[in-house]
Amino acid sequence: MIFIVNKRCKEKSIRKKYGDDAIICDVTSQSENGQLVRLSPFFPHGDIPVPFSEGQTATCVEAIWQGLKVFENNDVDIELFKNNTMKNIKRSTRKYGRILGHRKGVYGKELLDYLSARRDIYLPSYHWVLEHKVNDVVEMLKEASKSKKIILLDYTTNTDPFNIKKPLSHAFLIKAYIENTYPDMILTRSDNTAKQLSLW
Repeated sequence: MIFIVNKRCKEKSIRKKYGDDAIICDVTSQSENGQLVRLSPFFPHGDIPVPFSEGQTATCVEAIWQGLKVFENNDVDIELFKNNTMKNIKRSTRKYGRILGHRKGVYGKELLDYLSARRDIYLPSYHWVLEHKVNDVVEMLKEASKSKKIILLDYTTNTDPFNIKKPLSHAFLIKAYIENTYPDMILTRSDNTAKQLSLW
């Protein structure tokens, strides 16, 4: 079985709850494990297709997510697509003003609200990485989860694709992919429910 736990939890507490034989896997950008760190959205795999942007690729998923953001005082930033340092990728409202949305493609005219951007940009981009860049690591975790408790450490533990008040846990997406429940159900959520959400 696979469980999502906040990275800030102490190992002693994790062991007490899940047992001494549980396998703890840090899948954040701070992971010291050379294989597991590749699961971080910040890891620079390179050649990741940017959604709705023919011919454009990026180093990591986070660069796509941040690069397609549109602010009051700043449009998309394609230079971020080249960032391979795992640092200085996030773009802040303090610097650029209020977020207006995510552009649907580098040269697109449509701006996506947060929920739509999560569905149409983040989820497919990370899914592509799971399938094409880290399938070996995913298969290793899948096999281990058959007989052991796998603890995936992440800084955020939001496991609801529709909860836009918090960033979505990529550790949850790993778990969902392994268990064949990757959240494509977001595509079928009713429009009325989506409209009730505060999109920013």
